[in-house]
Amino acid sequence: MSETRAAWAELLAVLAEAGERFAGEEWMVAGDRDVAEAHRTIAHILQSGLVSHAEFDAERPVWRRIVTPTRKFSGDNGDCVYFEAPVRGDRTYRVSGNLAGAVYTAFTVEVGGSDGAYTERTGGVLNDTQFDIAADGSYEIFVGGEPRQRNWLGLSADAGRLISRHYFEEVSPAAAEAHVPLAISNLEPPDGPPPPWDDAGVAASIGRVTTHVRSKTIDGPSPTKRPAPPDWVGQTPNEFPVPQAPGDFALSAADAHYSLGRWLLGPDEALVVTGRWPECRFASASAWNRFQQTLDYVNRPVSRNRATTTLDADGSFRMVVAHADPGVPNWIDTEGRPSGTLFFRFFLPEGVVEPLVAEVVPFDQLRT
Repeated sequence: MSETRAAWAELLAVLAEAGERFAGEEWMVAGDRDVAEAHRTIAHILQSGLVSHAEFDAERPVWRRIVTPTRKFSGDNGDCVYFEAPVRGDRTYRVSGNLAGAVYTAFTVEVGGSDGAYTERTGGVLNDTQFDIAADGSYEIFVGGEPRQRNWLGLSADAGRLISRHYFEEVSPAAAEAHVPLAISNLEPPDGPPPPWDDAGVAASIGRVTTHVRSKTIDGPSPTKRPAPPDWVGQTPNEFPVPQAPGDFALSAADAHYSLGRWLLGPDEALVVTGRWPECRFASASAWNRFQQTLDYVNRPVSRNRATTTLDADGSFRMVVAHADPGVPNWIDTEGRPSGTLFFRFFLPEGVVEPLVAEVVPFDQLRT
C-alpha cells in the first residue's frame, strides 16, 4: 500500500472515531441538536485542516483565514478577521499589510503546531501600538531573526505558527465582509521551487490534516477529564468571573482581558448582564454554542460591541440573553438554546475592568 493510501485510510478512521466519541456519550453529547452540532464542528475542523494545514510550508508561507461564517471553532468572533501562516524559529519573515479600518491589529507567535496539532501556548505578541503605521494605514514588521528596536516580533526555536487578529467595531460583523490586505515572505528562502508532489509529500499533507482533526477533537480531554480552567472561565452557570488577562494560554491575546460565563435558562427565563465598557481599544460580548462556535452572527443579534450597544444614562449597559426578542435594547439571541456561552473581550484596557453582574429574570417581566 502506498503512503498516501495509508494516510488517507487513517484520516477516514479518525473522522469515524471522532463521530463516535467526540459526537457521543464520552463528550456528553445527547439529543439530535447536540449530535448535529458536534458533527458540524468536526466538519469545520476538517475544513480548517484542509485549508490551512494540508499544504503547510514554513519556507514559503501563505496567510489563510482561520475562521469564517462557514468555518467556526476555538471561540471565533464575528467582529474579527483572523489569519494564520506557518513559520520556523530559524527563519526571518517580512509581514506587510494595512489596518483597513481595524481598531486593533496584533500578531502572536504560537508555539508548536507545525504538524497540524493544537498549539501549546502563545510565545509572543506584537500589537499596533508597537509598530509604525503610515498615514494610509500601511505597515511592515519583521518576525524572527536578529532583534530590532521596533516593528519586530521574535521567534522561539519551537515556533510553529503566526496568527494575526484584526478587530473591527462596527454595526455589521467584519468577519462576514471585511477585506484585510496582508502578505508574508521568507527573507531567507530556499533556492528554487519546492519539489513536485509525490507519495511521501501527499501522505505528510494528509497526516497534518489528520493530526489537526485529532488534536481538536478526540485527543483533547473529554468534559469529565478536563484540567481546571483559567480563572477567567466561569464554573457556575449565570455568573461571570472578574475580567483578567489570559497569560500565555494557547490562541489567546496576551494584551486583552477576558471573562467567560455560561447561561443556563428555563423556557421562560432570560439572563440580564450589566456592566460598563472600559476605556480600551475594542470590547465585545459573543455568544457561542458548547463547541466554542459563534452563533449565527450574519443573520441574528448574537453579539454586542460598543457600536451595537445602547447605554443607560449613567454609561452602563444592560444586555439581555434570551430565546426571543424581549423588546428592550441589547438583546443577545440564544437561538432557542437553554444553555450556551457568553464571552467578553476587552483589548488594551486602561485601568481596572469592572465586574459583570448577571441575574436570571422571568422573560415576561423584561418589558415592564
